[in-house]
Amino acid sequence: MDTDADFDPGGNSINTQRKHALQKAKELGVDVVDECVEPGNSAVTIAKRPVFRQMLKRITEQRDVDCVIIYMRSRVFRNYIDAAITKRQLEQFGVKLVSTKENFGDGDMAEAMEAVTDVFNWLAVRQSGEDVKTKMANKARNGGTITRTPVGYLNTIELVDDRRVRTVAVDAVRGPFIRLAFELYATGEYTVEEVAQELYDRGLRMPRNARHPEERGISTNRLHVVLRDDYYCGWITHEGEKYKGRHTPLVPQDLFDRVQEIADSRNNARERRRVHHHELKGSLFCGSCRRRRGEQRRMIVQHATNRNGDVYRYLFCNGRFDHICELPYVPIEQVEEAVEDHYATVRFTPEFISAMRSHLTAMVDEQQTTTKLLQAQLTKQLRALDTKESNLIDLAADGGLPQGKIKAKLRDITKQRDRLTTRLHDVDEDLSTGAEIIETCLQLLQDPQALYRRCNDQQRRRLNQALFEALYIDEDLDGNVRVGHKLKEPFNALHAAQSQHQAPTGPPQAPATLQAVLPAPKRQSAPPQPGTGAGLQLTGAALVGGPWKVPGSNELLMVGDTGFEPVTSSV
Repeated sequence: MDTDADFDPGGNSINTQRKHALQKAKELGVDVVDECVEPGNSAVTIAKRPVFRQMLKRITEQRDVDCVIIYMRSRVFRNYIDAAITKRQLEQFGVKLVSTKENFGDGDMAEAMEAVTDVFNWLAVRQSGEDVKTKMANKARNGGTITRTPVGYLNTIELVDDRRVRTVAVDAVRGPFIRLAFELYATGEYTVEEVAQELYDRGLRMPRNARHPEERGISTNRLHVVLRDDYYCGWITHEGEKYKGRHTPLVPQDLFDRVQEIADSRNNARERRRVHHHELKGSLFCGSCRRRRGEQRRMIVQHATNRNGDVYRYLFCNGRFDHICELPYVPIEQVEEAVEDHYATVRFTPEFISAMRSHLTAMVDEQQTTTKLLQAQLTKQLRALDTKESNLIDLAADGGLPQGKIKAKLRDITKQRDRLTTRLHDVDEDLSTGAEIIETCLQLLQDPQALYRRCNDQQRRRLNQALFEALYIDEDLDGNVRVGHKLKEPFNALHAAQSQHQAPTGPPQAPATLQAVLPAPKRQSAPPQPGTGAGLQLTGAALVGGPWKVPGSNELLMVGDTGFEPVTSSV
Protein backbone atom coordinates (compact mmCIF):
# COMPACT_ATOMS: atom_id res chain seq x y z
CA MET A 1 0.00 0.00 0.00
CA ASP A 2 2.79 2.45 0.87
CA THR A 3 4.83 1.83 -2.28
CA ASP A 4 4.47 4.69 -4.80
CA ALA A 5 2.12 6.49 -2.42
CA ASP A 6 3.49 9.79 -3.74
CA PHE A 7 2.15 8.83 -7.19
CA ASP A 8 -1.18 7.31 -6.10
CA PRO A 9 -2.67 7.61 -2.58
CA GLY A 10 -3.76 3.98 -2.78
CA GLY A 11 -0.22 2.79 -3.37
CA ASN A 12 1.21 0.58 -6.10
CA SER A 13 -0.93 -2.49 -5.29
CA ILE A 14 -4.29 -0.69 -5.49
CA ASN A 15 -3.17 1.23 -8.58
CA THR A 16 -2.17 -2.00 -10.36
CA GLN A 17 -5.45 -3.75 -9.56
CA ARG A 18 -7.44 -0.71 -10.69
CA LYS A 19 -5.70 -0.58 -14.08
CA HIS A 20 -6.32 -4.28 -14.78
CA ALA A 21 -9.96 -4.05 -13.67
CA LEU A 22 -10.64 -1.02 -15.91
CA GLN A 23 -8.96 -2.79 -18.83
CA LYS A 24 -11.17 -5.85 -18.27
CA ALA A 25 -14.30 -3.65 -18.18
CA LYS A 26 -13.25 -2.13 -21.50
CA GLU A 27 -12.79 -5.60 -23.03
CA LEU A 28 -16.25 -6.66 -21.80
CA GLY A 29 -17.84 -3.44 -23.03
CA VAL A 30 -19.45 -2.57 -19.70
CA ASP A 31 -19.77 0.72 -17.85
CA VAL A 32 -18.20 1.07 -14.40
CA VAL A 33 -20.94 2.21 -11.99
CA ASP A 34 -18.90 2.00 -8.78
CA GLU A 35 -15.47 1.16 -7.35
CA CYS A 36 -15.02 -0.56 -3.99
CA VAL A 37 -11.58 -0.37 -2.35
CA GLU A 38 -10.77 -2.08 0.92
CA PRO A 39 -7.04 -1.46 1.47
CA GLY A 40 -4.88 -3.05 4.13
CA ASN A 41 -7.46 -5.53 5.40
CA SER A 42 -6.15 -9.06 5.93
CA ALA A 43 -9.35 -10.48 7.44
CA VAL A 44 -9.90 -14.17 6.75
CA THR A 45 -13.70 -13.88 6.49
CA ILE A 46 -16.13 -11.57 4.71
CA ALA A 47 -17.73 -10.77 8.08
CA LYS A 48 -14.64 -8.71 8.94
CA ARG A 49 -14.57 -6.85 5.60
CA PRO A 50 -17.04 -3.95 5.81
CA VAL A 51 -16.47 -2.56 2.29
CA PHE A 52 -17.10 -5.96 0.71
CA ARG A 53 -20.37 -6.30 2.65
CA GLN A 54 -21.39 -2.78 1.59
CA MET A 55 -20.83 -3.78 -2.05
CA LEU A 56 -23.11 -6.80 -1.68
CA LYS A 57 -25.76 -4.62 -0.03
CA ARG A 58 -25.60 -2.11 -2.88
CA ILE A 59 -26.05 -4.88 -5.47
CA THR A 60 -29.12 -6.28 -3.71
CA GLU A 61 -30.74 -2.86 -3.22
CA GLN A 62 -30.04 -1.03 -6.50
CA ARG A 63 -29.83 -4.04 -8.86
CA ASP A 64 -28.00 -2.10 -11.58
CA VAL A 65 -24.97 -4.41 -11.76
CA ASP A 66 -24.33 -7.18 -14.32
CA CYS A 67 -20.86 -8.24 -13.21
CA VAL A 68 -18.28 -7.68 -10.48
CA ILE A 69 -14.71 -7.43 -11.75
CA ILE A 70 -11.94 -8.51 -9.38
CA TYR A 71 -8.17 -8.74 -9.78
CA MET A 72 -7.83 -12.36 -8.58
CA ARG A 73 -10.02 -14.70 -6.57
CA SER A 74 -7.27 -14.97 -3.93
CA ARG A 75 -7.47 -11.20 -3.41
CA VAL A 76 -11.19 -11.41 -2.63
CA PHE A 77 -11.78 -14.73 -0.89
CA ARG A 78 -9.65 -16.03 1.98
CA ASN A 79 -11.63 -19.27 2.29
CA TYR A 80 -13.70 -21.47 -0.01
CA ILE A 81 -16.87 -21.21 2.11
CA ASP A 82 -17.14 -17.43 1.60
CA ALA A 83 -16.47 -17.92 -2.12
CA ALA A 84 -19.36 -20.38 -2.49
CA ILE A 85 -21.79 -18.26 -0.45
CA THR A 86 -20.92 -15.08 -2.37
CA LYS A 87 -21.29 -16.83 -5.72
CA ARG A 88 -24.76 -18.08 -4.74
CA GLN A 89 -25.81 -14.57 -3.60
CA LEU A 90 -24.62 -12.94 -6.82
CA GLU A 91 -26.30 -15.59 -9.02
CA GLN A 92 -29.65 -14.80 -7.39
CA PHE A 93 -29.43 -11.30 -8.92
CA GLY A 94 -27.91 -12.40 -12.22
CA VAL A 95 -24.47 -11.00 -11.38
CA LYS A 96 -21.33 -12.71 -12.63
CA LEU A 97 -17.96 -12.63 -10.91
CA VAL A 98 -15.12 -11.89 -13.38
CA SER A 99 -11.40 -12.25 -12.62
CA THR A 100 -8.83 -10.24 -14.59
CA LYS A 101 -6.16 -12.93 -14.12
CA GLU A 102 -8.22 -16.13 -14.22
CA ASN A 103 -10.48 -17.34 -17.06
CA PHE A 104 -12.15 -20.63 -16.24
CA GLY A 105 -14.73 -20.45 -19.05
CA ASP A 106 -18.28 -21.79 -18.62
CA GLY A 107 -19.83 -25.12 -17.71
CA ASP A 108 -19.47 -27.68 -14.95
CA MET A 109 -15.70 -28.08 -15.36
CA ALA A 110 -15.23 -24.33 -15.09
CA GLU A 111 -17.20 -24.25 -11.83
CA ALA A 112 -15.19 -27.20 -10.54
CA MET A 113 -11.94 -25.41 -11.36
CA GLU A 114 -13.18 -22.31 -9.54
CA ALA A 115 -13.99 -24.40 -6.48
CA VAL A 116 -10.60 -26.16 -6.55
CA THR A 117 -8.83 -22.79 -6.93
CA ASP A 118 -10.72 -21.41 -3.91
CA VAL A 119 -9.75 -24.45 -1.83
CA PHE A 120 -6.07 -24.07 -2.76
CA ASN A 121 -6.23 -20.33 -2.05
CA TRP A 122 -7.65 -21.12 1.40
CA LEU A 123 -4.88 -23.66 2.00
CA ALA A 124 -2.22 -21.17 0.92
CA VAL A 125 -3.61 -18.58 3.33
CA ARG A 126 -3.56 -21.08 6.20
CA GLN A 127 -0.02 -22.23 5.43
CA SER A 128 1.18 -18.66 5.02
CA GLY A 129 -0.42 -17.73 8.33
CA GLU A 130 1.30 -20.58 10.17
CA ASP A 131 4.61 -19.68 8.56
CA VAL A 132 4.26 -16.04 9.56
CA LYS A 133 3.24 -17.04 13.10
CA THR A 134 6.36 -19.22 13.48
CA LYS A 135 8.65 -16.51 12.16
CA MET A 136 7.04 -13.86 14.34
CA ALA A 137 7.56 -16.03 17.44
CA ASN A 138 11.23 -16.48 16.52
CA LYS A 139 11.61 -12.74 16.01
CA ALA A 140 10.10 -12.09 19.44
CA ARG A 141 12.47 -14.59 21.09
CA ASN A 142 15.35 -12.68 19.51
CA GLY A 143 14.06 -9.42 20.97
CA GLY A 144 12.41 -8.02 17.85
CA THR A 145 9.19 -6.00 17.79
CA ILE A 146 6.47 -7.93 15.96
CA THR A 147 3.62 -5.43 16.23
CA ARG A 148 3.09 -1.79 15.48
CA THR A 149 5.11 0.25 17.92
CA PRO A 150 3.28 1.97 20.77
CA VAL A 151 3.21 5.74 21.10
CA GLY A 152 6.70 7.05 21.76
CA TYR A 153 8.31 4.77 19.16
CA LEU A 154 8.37 4.65 15.35
CA ASN A 155 8.53 1.73 12.91
CA THR A 156 11.44 2.58 10.61
CA ILE A 157 13.58 1.00 7.89
CA GLU A 158 17.37 1.01 8.03
CA LEU A 159 20.02 -0.12 5.57
CA VAL A 160 22.24 -2.85 7.06
CA ASP A 161 24.86 -4.25 4.66
CA ASP A 162 22.85 -2.90 1.72
CA ARG A 163 19.72 -4.66 3.02
CA ARG A 164 16.52 -2.88 4.04
CA VAL A 165 15.77 -3.93 7.63
CA ARG A 166 12.59 -3.02 9.49
CA THR A 167 13.44 -1.79 12.97
CA VAL A 168 12.22 0.43 15.80
CA ALA A 169 13.41 3.92 16.74
CA VAL A 170 12.47 6.27 19.56
CA ASP A 171 10.07 8.99 18.46
CA ALA A 172 12.09 12.18 19.00
CA VAL A 173 8.87 14.21 19.37
CA ARG A 174 6.62 12.00 21.53
CA GLY A 175 9.22 9.80 23.25
CA PRO A 176 10.23 12.42 25.87
CA PHE A 177 6.55 13.00 26.72
CA ILE A 178 6.05 9.29 27.44
CA ARG A 179 9.00 9.27 29.82
CA LEU A 180 7.57 12.40 31.45
CA ALA A 181 4.25 10.56 31.92
CA PHE A 182 6.01 7.83 33.92
CA GLU A 183 7.94 10.38 35.97
CA LEU A 184 4.81 12.39 36.84
CA TYR A 185 2.77 9.34 37.82
CA ALA A 186 5.65 7.94 39.88
CA THR A 187 5.46 10.97 42.18
CA GLY A 188 2.06 9.72 43.40
CA GLU A 189 0.65 13.25 43.11
CA TYR A 190 -1.13 12.72 39.78
CA THR A 191 -3.99 10.56 38.58
CA VAL A 192 -3.88 9.17 35.04
CA GLU A 193 -6.41 11.81 33.99
CA GLU A 194 -4.24 14.56 35.43
CA VAL A 195 -1.13 13.18 33.71
CA ALA A 196 -2.95 13.13 30.36
CA GLN A 197 -4.02 16.74 30.81
CA GLU A 198 -0.52 17.79 31.85
CA LEU A 199 0.99 16.15 28.76
CA TYR A 200 -1.52 17.93 26.55
CA ASP A 201 -0.73 21.28 28.18
CA ARG A 202 2.97 20.70 27.58
CA GLY A 203 2.47 19.95 23.89
CA LEU A 204 1.89 16.21 23.36
CA ARG A 205 -0.27 15.60 20.30
CA MET A 206 -1.22 12.23 18.86
CA PRO A 207 -0.74 11.46 15.14
CA ARG A 208 -3.65 12.43 12.91
CA ASN A 209 -5.40 9.71 10.93
CA ALA A 210 -8.59 9.13 8.98
CA ARG A 211 -10.55 8.37 12.17
CA HIS A 212 -9.12 11.31 14.10
CA PRO A 213 -8.20 14.09 11.66
CA GLU A 214 -8.38 16.72 14.40
CA GLU A 215 -5.65 17.71 16.85
CA ARG A 216 -5.90 15.69 20.05
CA GLY A 217 -3.96 14.61 23.10
CA ILE A 218 -3.49 11.10 24.42
CA SER A 219 -6.67 9.56 25.82
CA THR A 220 -6.94 8.40 29.42
CA ASN A 221 -7.58 4.80 28.39
CA ARG A 222 -4.55 4.73 26.14
CA LEU A 223 -2.37 6.30 28.84
CA HIS A 224 -3.53 3.57 31.24
CA VAL A 225 -2.20 1.00 28.74
CA VAL A 226 1.05 2.93 28.28
CA LEU A 227 1.80 3.07 32.00
CA ARG A 228 1.26 -0.70 32.30
CA ASP A 229 3.25 -1.69 29.20
CA ASP A 230 6.72 -3.03 30.03
CA TYR A 231 7.72 -2.54 26.37
CA TYR A 232 8.81 0.91 27.51
CA CYS A 233 11.43 -0.56 29.86
CA GLY A 234 12.79 -2.94 27.24
CA TRP A 235 10.65 -6.11 27.22
CA ILE A 236 8.83 -7.98 24.46
CA THR A 237 5.72 -10.03 25.30
CA HIS A 238 4.64 -12.84 22.99
CA GLU A 239 2.10 -15.53 23.88
CA GLY A 240 2.56 -14.89 27.59
CA GLU A 241 6.37 -15.11 27.51
CA LYS A 242 8.76 -12.23 28.24
CA TYR A 243 11.89 -11.59 26.15
CA LYS A 244 14.50 -8.86 26.40
CA GLY A 245 13.87 -6.52 23.49
CA ARG A 246 16.44 -5.00 21.14
CA HIS A 247 14.71 -1.61 21.14
CA THR A 248 15.92 1.30 23.27
CA PRO A 249 14.03 1.52 26.59
CA LEU A 250 12.30 4.84 27.20
CA VAL A 251 12.17 4.41 30.98
CA PRO A 252 14.50 2.60 33.41
CA GLN A 253 13.27 -0.53 35.15
CA ASP A 254 13.17 1.06 38.62
CA LEU A 255 10.96 3.92 37.38
CA PHE A 256 8.60 1.45 35.69
CA ASP A 257 8.45 -0.63 38.90
CA ARG A 258 7.56 2.45 40.99
CA VAL A 259 4.71 3.25 38.60
CA GLN A 260 3.40 -0.32 38.90
CA GLU A 261 3.53 -0.13 42.71
CA ILE A 262 1.45 3.05 42.76
CA ALA A 263 -1.03 1.71 40.20
CA ASP A 264 -1.34 -1.58 42.11
CA SER A 265 -1.87 0.20 45.41
CA ARG A 266 -4.69 2.24 43.92
CA ASN A 267 -6.23 -0.83 42.30
CA ASN A 268 -5.92 -2.91 45.48
CA ALA A 269 -7.66 -0.19 47.43
CA ARG A 270 -10.15 0.25 44.55
CA GLU A 271 -9.45 3.91 44.91
CA ARG A 272 -11.39 6.23 42.61
CA ARG A 273 -10.08 9.77 42.60
CA ARG A 274 -12.35 11.07 39.89
CA VAL A 275 -14.79 12.70 42.32
CA HIS A 276 -13.47 13.12 45.87
CA HIS A 277 -9.88 12.28 46.71
CA HIS A 278 -8.79 11.55 50.27
CA GLU A 279 -5.77 9.72 51.68
CA LEU A 280 -8.00 7.36 53.70
CA LYS A 281 -10.04 6.22 50.70
CA GLY A 282 -9.63 2.51 50.02
CA SER A 283 -8.43 1.76 53.56
CA LEU A 284 -11.62 2.44 55.53
CA PHE A 285 -14.35 -0.16 56.10
CA CYS A 286 -17.53 -0.12 58.14
CA GLY A 287 -17.00 -1.51 61.64
CA SER A 288 -20.74 -1.68 62.29
CA CYS A 289 -21.42 -4.04 59.35
CA ARG A 290 -18.43 -6.16 60.35
CA ARG A 291 -19.57 -6.35 63.97
CA ARG A 292 -23.26 -7.03 63.28
CA ARG A 293 -23.23 -9.16 60.12
CA GLY A 294 -19.57 -10.02 59.48
CA GLU A 295 -19.65 -8.13 56.18
CA GLN A 296 -16.80 -6.15 54.64
CA ARG A 297 -18.24 -2.87 53.34
CA ARG A 298 -16.29 0.19 52.25
CA MET A 299 -16.64 3.73 53.51
CA ILE A 300 -17.41 6.34 50.87
CA VAL A 301 -16.54 10.05 50.80
CA GLN A 302 -19.36 12.54 50.26
CA HIS A 303 -19.25 16.32 49.97
CA ALA A 304 -22.44 18.12 51.02
CA THR A 305 -23.06 21.82 50.26
CA ASN A 306 -25.59 23.93 52.14
CA ARG A 307 -27.55 26.88 50.81
CA ASN A 308 -24.72 29.26 51.74
CA GLY A 309 -22.19 27.32 49.68
CA ASP A 310 -20.41 25.83 52.70
CA VAL A 311 -19.00 22.36 51.97
CA TYR A 312 -19.13 19.57 54.57
CA ARG A 313 -17.25 16.31 54.08
CA TYR A 314 -18.58 13.03 55.42
CA LEU A 315 -17.78 9.33 55.34
CA PHE A 316 -20.57 6.78 55.18
CA CYS A 317 -20.95 3.05 54.59
CA ASN A 318 -22.12 1.90 51.16
CA GLY A 319 -24.51 -0.40 53.02
CA ARG A 320 -26.75 2.64 53.49
CA PHE A 321 -27.64 2.34 49.81
CA ASP A 322 -29.25 -1.01 50.66
CA HIS A 323 -30.75 0.35 53.93
CA ILE A 324 -28.92 -2.26 56.01
CA CYS A 325 -26.27 -0.20 57.82
CA GLU A 326 -26.96 1.71 61.04
CA LEU A 327 -23.67 3.66 61.09
CA PRO A 328 -24.51 7.37 60.65
CA TYR A 329 -22.67 9.82 58.44
CA VAL A 330 -19.34 10.61 60.12
CA PRO A 331 -17.49 13.92 59.57
CA ILE A 332 -14.15 13.30 57.89
CA GLU A 333 -12.34 15.48 60.42
CA GLN A 334 -13.41 13.18 63.25
CA VAL A 335 -12.26 10.10 61.35
CA GLU A 336 -8.90 11.73 60.58
CA GLU A 337 -8.33 12.47 64.27
CA ALA A 338 -9.45 8.98 65.31
CA VAL A 339 -7.11 7.28 62.80
CA GLU A 340 -4.22 9.48 63.92
CA ASP A 341 -4.90 8.56 67.55
CA HIS A 342 -5.24 4.89 66.61
CA TYR A 343 -1.70 4.83 65.26
CA ALA A 344 -0.48 5.08 68.85
CA THR A 345 -2.06 1.68 69.61
CA VAL A 346 0.02 -0.23 67.06
CA ARG A 347 3.42 0.88 68.28
CA PHE A 348 6.02 -1.56 69.58
CA THR A 349 7.18 -1.13 73.15
CA PRO A 350 10.88 -0.34 73.74
CA GLU A 351 11.22 -3.58 75.73
CA PHE A 352 9.89 -5.67 72.85
CA ILE A 353 12.09 -3.90 70.28
CA SER A 354 15.18 -4.48 72.44
CA ALA A 355 14.32 -8.14 73.04
CA MET A 356 13.44 -8.74 69.39
CA ARG A 357 16.71 -7.25 68.17
CA SER A 358 18.68 -9.30 70.68
CA HIS A 359 17.04 -12.59 69.72
CA LEU A 360 17.14 -11.71 66.02
CA THR A 361 20.86 -11.06 66.14
CA ALA A 362 21.52 -14.34 67.95
CA MET A 363 19.31 -16.27 65.53
CA VAL A 364 20.85 -14.75 62.41
CA ASP A 365 24.37 -15.41 63.69
CA GLU A 366 23.48 -19.02 64.45
CA GLN A 367 21.62 -19.79 61.25
CA GLN A 368 24.07 -18.12 58.89
CA THR A 369 27.27 -19.83 60.00
CA THR A 370 27.13 -22.05 56.93
CA THR A 371 26.47 -19.08 54.68
CA LYS A 372 29.44 -17.20 56.10
CA LEU A 373 31.62 -20.25 55.51
CA LEU A 374 30.48 -20.31 51.88
CA GLN A 375 31.30 -16.64 51.61
CA ALA A 376 34.84 -17.30 52.89
CA GLN A 377 35.26 -20.18 50.46
CA LEU A 378 34.12 -18.09 47.48
CA THR A 379 36.48 -15.29 48.47
CA LYS A 380 39.36 -17.77 48.71
CA GLN A 381 38.57 -19.12 45.24
CA LEU A 382 38.55 -15.60 43.82
CA ARG A 383 41.98 -14.95 45.29
CA ALA A 384 43.23 -18.21 43.77
CA LEU A 385 41.92 -17.12 40.36
CA ASP A 386 43.74 -13.80 40.69
CA THR A 387 46.98 -15.66 41.42
CA LYS A 388 46.42 -18.02 38.51
CA GLU A 389 45.75 -15.11 36.18
CA SER A 390 48.95 -13.34 37.29
CA ASN A 391 50.99 -16.50 36.62
CA LEU A 392 49.54 -16.83 33.13
CA ILE A 393 50.35 -13.22 32.35
CA ASP A 394 53.95 -13.82 33.48
CA LEU A 395 54.16 -16.90 31.23
CA ALA A 396 52.81 -14.90 28.33
CA ALA A 397 55.52 -12.27 28.90
CA ASP A 398 58.23 -14.97 28.99
CA GLY A 399 56.86 -16.79 25.96
CA GLY A 400 56.72 -20.07 27.86
CA LEU A 401 53.29 -21.09 26.51
CA PRO A 402 51.56 -20.63 23.15
CA GLN A 403 49.54 -17.42 23.02
CA GLY A 404 46.37 -19.28 21.97
CA LYS A 405 46.41 -21.48 25.07
CA ILE A 406 47.06 -18.54 27.36
CA LYS A 407 44.14 -16.57 25.89
CA ALA A 408 41.82 -19.57 26.26
CA LYS A 409 42.83 -20.06 29.90
CA LEU A 410 42.39 -16.35 30.61
CA ARG A 411 38.88 -16.48 29.13
CA ASP A 412 38.05 -19.44 31.39
CA ILE A 413 39.36 -17.56 34.42
CA THR A 414 37.22 -14.55 33.51
CA LYS A 415 34.10 -16.72 33.25
CA GLN A 416 34.81 -18.38 36.60
CA ARG A 417 35.45 -15.01 38.25
CA ASP A 418 32.16 -13.62 36.93
CA ARG A 419 30.26 -16.66 38.19
CA LEU A 420 31.90 -16.60 41.64
CA THR A 421 31.42 -12.84 41.95
CA THR A 422 27.71 -13.23 41.18
CA ARG A 423 27.38 -15.97 43.82
CA LEU A 424 29.27 -13.88 46.35
CA HIS A 425 26.94 -10.95 45.70
CA ASP A 426 23.92 -13.21 46.16
CA VAL A 427 25.36 -14.48 49.44
CA ASP A 428 25.85 -10.92 50.67
CA GLU A 429 22.21 -10.17 49.78
CA ASP A 430 20.99 -13.30 51.59
CA LEU A 431 22.89 -12.35 54.74
CA SER A 432 21.10 -9.07 55.20
CA THR A 433 17.72 -9.05 53.47
CA GLY A 434 15.59 -10.82 56.11
CA ALA A 435 17.18 -8.99 59.05
CA GLU A 436 16.85 -5.62 57.29
CA ILE A 437 13.13 -6.16 56.70
CA ILE A 438 12.47 -6.94 60.35
CA GLU A 439 14.63 -4.02 61.50
CA THR A 440 12.68 -1.71 59.17
CA CYS A 441 9.39 -2.93 60.65
CA LEU A 442 10.67 -2.37 64.20
CA GLN A 443 11.76 1.17 63.35
CA LEU A 444 8.54 1.92 61.50
CA LEU A 445 6.35 1.06 64.49
CA GLN A 446 8.66 2.47 67.14
CA ASP A 447 6.56 5.64 67.07
CA PRO A 448 4.09 5.29 64.17
CA GLN A 449 1.87 8.14 65.34
CA ALA A 450 4.69 10.68 65.09
CA LEU A 451 5.59 9.28 61.67
CA TYR A 452 1.98 9.55 60.50
CA ARG A 453 1.80 13.17 61.60
CA ARG A 454 4.93 14.05 59.61
CA CYS A 455 3.64 12.50 56.36
CA ASN A 456 1.84 14.34 53.58
CA ASP A 457 -1.45 13.05 52.14
CA GLN A 458 0.16 10.74 49.56
CA GLN A 459 2.59 9.31 52.12
CA ARG A 460 -0.23 8.72 54.60
CA ARG A 461 -2.21 6.81 51.98
CA ARG A 462 0.74 4.54 51.24
CA LEU A 463 1.53 4.10 54.94
CA ASN A 464 -2.09 3.06 55.63
CA GLN A 465 -1.96 0.50 52.83
CA ALA A 466 1.45 -0.77 53.92
CA LEU A 467 0.42 -1.40 57.54
CA PHE A 468 -3.27 -2.32 57.40
CA GLU A 469 -5.40 -4.73 55.48
CA ALA A 470 -8.32 -2.62 56.69
CA LEU A 471 -9.23 0.14 59.15
CA TYR A 472 -12.72 -0.31 60.62
CA ILE A 473 -14.79 2.76 61.57
CA ASP A 474 -17.51 2.42 64.20
CA GLU A 475 -19.20 4.44 66.94
CA ASP A 476 -19.33 3.65 70.65
CA LEU A 477 -22.36 4.17 72.89
CA ASP A 478 -21.40 7.82 73.46
CA GLY A 479 -21.28 8.56 69.73
CA ASN A 480 -17.48 8.80 69.57
CA VAL A 481 -15.61 7.44 66.56
CA ARG A 482 -13.87 4.15 67.27
CA VAL A 483 -11.20 2.60 65.01
CA GLY A 484 -10.28 -1.08 64.65
CA HIS A 485 -7.78 -2.67 62.34
CA LYS A 486 -6.49 -5.76 60.60
CA LEU A 487 -2.70 -5.63 60.19
CA LYS A 488 -0.74 -6.84 57.22
CA GLU A 489 2.20 -9.19 57.48
CA PRO A 490 4.83 -9.05 58.88
CA PHE A 491 3.41 -6.43 61.26
CA ASN A 492 0.64 -8.80 62.35
CA ALA A 493 3.16 -11.52 63.25
CA LEU A 494 5.36 -9.06 65.13
CA HIS A 495 2.38 -7.76 67.14
CA ALA A 496 1.43 -11.33 67.98
CA ALA A 497 4.98 -11.87 69.22
CA GLN A 498 4.75 -8.71 71.33
CA SER A 499 1.51 -9.98 72.91
CA GLN A 500 3.24 -13.25 73.75
CA HIS A 501 6.20 -11.39 75.17
CA GLN A 502 3.91 -9.40 77.47
CA ALA A 503 1.66 -12.35 78.47
CA PRO A 504 1.62 -12.72 82.28
CA THR A 505 0.95 -16.49 82.34
CA GLY A 506 0.93 -19.49 80.04
CA PRO A 507 3.31 -20.54 77.30
CA PRO A 508 3.56 -18.20 74.30
CA GLN A 509 1.88 -19.36 71.13
CA ALA A 510 3.07 -18.62 67.59
CA PRO A 511 0.60 -16.86 65.29
CA ALA A 512 -1.41 -19.23 63.12
CA THR A 513 0.08 -17.86 59.91
CA LEU A 514 3.59 -18.57 61.17
CA GLN A 515 2.81 -22.01 62.60
CA ALA A 516 1.77 -23.20 59.14
CA VAL A 517 5.10 -22.35 57.54
CA LEU A 518 7.48 -23.29 60.36
CA PRO A 519 9.10 -26.73 60.81
CA ALA A 520 8.11 -28.79 63.84
CA PRO A 521 9.79 -27.43 67.00
CA LYS A 522 12.61 -29.41 68.62
CA ARG A 523 11.90 -31.55 71.68
CA GLN A 524 12.13 -29.59 74.91
CA SER A 525 12.46 -30.85 78.43
CA ALA A 526 9.95 -28.25 79.58
CA PRO A 527 7.58 -25.86 77.79
CA PRO A 528 8.92 -22.32 77.24
CA GLN A 529 7.93 -19.84 79.91
CA PRO A 530 6.59 -16.33 79.36
CA GLY A 531 9.31 -13.73 78.94
CA THR A 532 12.04 -16.25 78.07
CA GLY A 533 12.07 -15.19 74.42
CA ALA A 534 11.00 -18.54 72.93
CA GLY A 535 8.10 -16.95 71.12
CA LEU A 536 10.36 -14.18 69.84
CA GLN A 537 12.88 -16.64 68.45
CA LEU A 538 10.11 -18.54 66.67
CA THR A 539 8.68 -15.36 65.16
CA GLY A 540 12.09 -14.04 64.14
CA ALA A 541 12.99 -17.23 62.30
CA ALA A 542 9.67 -17.24 60.50
CA LEU A 543 9.96 -13.61 59.46
CA VAL A 544 13.43 -14.08 58.00
CA GLY A 545 11.92 -16.93 55.95
CA GLY A 546 9.27 -14.62 54.56
CA PRO A 547 5.82 -15.60 55.94
CA TRP A 548 4.44 -12.17 55.04
CA LYS A 549 4.19 -13.39 51.45
CA VAL A 550 0.93 -15.19 52.32
CA PRO A 551 -2.31 -13.68 53.69
CA GLY A 552 -2.39 -13.40 57.48
CA SER A 553 -4.87 -13.18 60.33
CA ASN A 554 -5.07 -11.40 63.67
CA GLU A 555 -6.19 -14.57 65.44
CA LEU A 556 -3.75 -16.53 67.63
CA LEU A 557 -3.47 -20.30 67.42
CA MET A 558 -5.59 -21.71 70.22
CA VAL A 559 -4.41 -25.34 69.99
CA GLY A 560 -1.17 -26.62 71.52
CA ASP A 561 1.57 -28.72 69.89
CA THR A 562 -0.46 -31.92 70.29
CA GLY A 563 -3.46 -30.58 68.36
CA PHE A 564 -6.94 -31.94 69.09
CA GLU A 565 -5.84 -35.56 69.37
CA PRO A 566 -4.88 -37.17 72.71
CA VAL A 567 -1.21 -37.20 73.64
CA THR A 568 0.68 -40.25 72.38
CA SER A 569 4.11 -41.67 73.13
CA SER A 570 5.54 -39.90 70.05
CA VAL A 571 4.65 -36.42 71.33
